[in-house]
Amino acid sequence: MAGTPEGPVHEAPRAVVLFSGGGTGGHLYPALALAEALAEARPDVRAFFVGARQGVEARILPARGVDHHLLPVRGLARREGLANARAVPALLRSVAEADELFRRLRPDLVVVTGGYAGAPAGLVAVLRGVPLVLQEQNSVPGITTRGLARWARQIHLAFPEAAQALPRSVRMAVRLSGNPVRPPVAVDRVAARAAFGLDAHGSVVLVVGGSQGSATLNRIVGEAVAAVGGGEDPPPAGLQLLWATGPAHLDAVRSALGASPPSWVRTVGYIDDMHLALGCSDLAVSRAGAMATAEFLAWGVPMILVPLPTAAADHQRQNARALEEAGTALHLPEAGLSGAELWHSVMGLVGDPARLEALRKAARERGRPGSARRIAAALAELLPSARGPLRGRRP
Repeated sequence: MAGTPEGPVHEAPRAVVLFSGGGTGGHLYPALALAEALAEARPDVRAFFVGARQGVEARILPARGVDHHLLPVRGLARREGLANARAVPALLRSVAEADELFRRLRPDLVVVTGGYAGAPAGLVAVLRGVPLVLQEQNSVPGITTRGLARWARQIHLAFPEAAQALPRSVRMAVRLSGNPVRPPVAVDRVAARAAFGLDAHGSVVLVVGGSQGSATLNRIVGEAVAAVGGGEDPPPAGLQLLWATGPAHLDAVRSALGASPPSWVRTVGYIDDMHLALGCSDLAVSRAGAMATAEFLAWGVPMILVPLPTAAADHQRQNARALEEAGTALHLPEAGLSGAELWHSVMGLVGDPARLEALRKAARERGRPGSARRIAAALAELLPSARGPLRGRRP
């Protein structure tokens, strides 16, 4: 039964792989992608997920119907005080709960994809001597990755820059694998644009602020659209904006645009068919989350990145700087950024096809669309042979 460690083991698996990570979608979705890729390579493997009761996984894992267990672990707040004081006993309870889970499941491998939700399972894997693999999405490794690195059999990085923040003693375990995103598929650009109510011709600029959207990015983009509407800097013929505001911000954005919004602007709360948006866009304006930028890279979409300044360890700024230095993106810090400045940058790229193509080429070279399958193949190296004896039910 999904959600309980006592549930049935489907077709008596020869191996159990425990995936742990979450708190945010940026840590959870890589785990789900890896489990899916591993299932293709090794159908005999049972995947089990461990996350946090306070993380997004508390909603997503039950909805997907996958086997999982949620722990009381909490993330550390940026400010010290009562919130962090509660985090310590929650961590201890979570480690004890995870240890009991390991006793029942007897996992053959533990894969930690980061975030505070991954720490308890990673610690228990170390204490029990279960092979441990880490997958780090960002250019700056998080606390969980850094803390567990010395015991990991494999450390899969998406950014080569991340290796510099790990101990030299673990460098032999490091593999530059990319972030596990679904590889690009063939998309009919005309049909994809039609699905969003866009014209078949001209340039499409995709605006996304994360799955929940970004009030600040929405405000800045809104300023840019208003300036265009006022005739200060009109868009070139054929330019269209596909703007994913975030579900909670859609009404406010549409209200700000007025009863007669510009015909070249399409606002949506959330994009379910992101592959269609990626397949028909010429440029993206986005936050600098690791998984979002990994998708842009895989699809060869040039980026203007406005990092979230409050991201843990300032990792979004580091991601944006690394991608700008790699020639795949333009980095615009949020502090002091106006709509006019953002629009000037958009127009500078849209109006310079040669530069846009250079960014697109660099993105494709940096992107690793087959990452999930490559990492899954590496995980399979640490598992019992598919021809080995069948496992029975767990006690």
